[in-house]
Amino acid sequence: MTTFYHFNFNVLDLDRSLAFYREALGLSPVREKEAEDGSFKLVFLEDEASSPFQLELTWLRDRKEPYDLGECEFHLAFHTSSYDALHAKHKEMGCICFENPAMGIYFIADPDGYWIEIVPA
Repeated sequence: MTTFYHFNFNVLDLDRSLAFYREALGLSPVREKEAEDGSFKLVFLEDEASSPFQLELTWLRDRKEPYDLGECEFHLAFHTSSYDALHAKHKEMGCICFENPAMGIYFIADPDGYWIEIVPA
């Protein structure tokens, strides 16, 4: 048997990304791993419900250029019981990048351009 464990996003500015995920989605770091030589750092984030699925943020010390996300045809999805309040918060943050009212969903973009779908519960 296999189960989902985590998904990775590579980020240029770890502090900026941690702040974004904390504010936008309430995600908090639960564990970290740092290379002995400081060349990389991994931070695993968990949601407020402590679900078993985690988001891993990978920071590479020597990376300076933005990551090529291709056509951004991939995304994470979160469902929420506070859809309207979260939508208002994301609108205020200016991170909504696409809305589909007919489907009742929208997407936000993180500081590195990764898309995250928000779905009502």
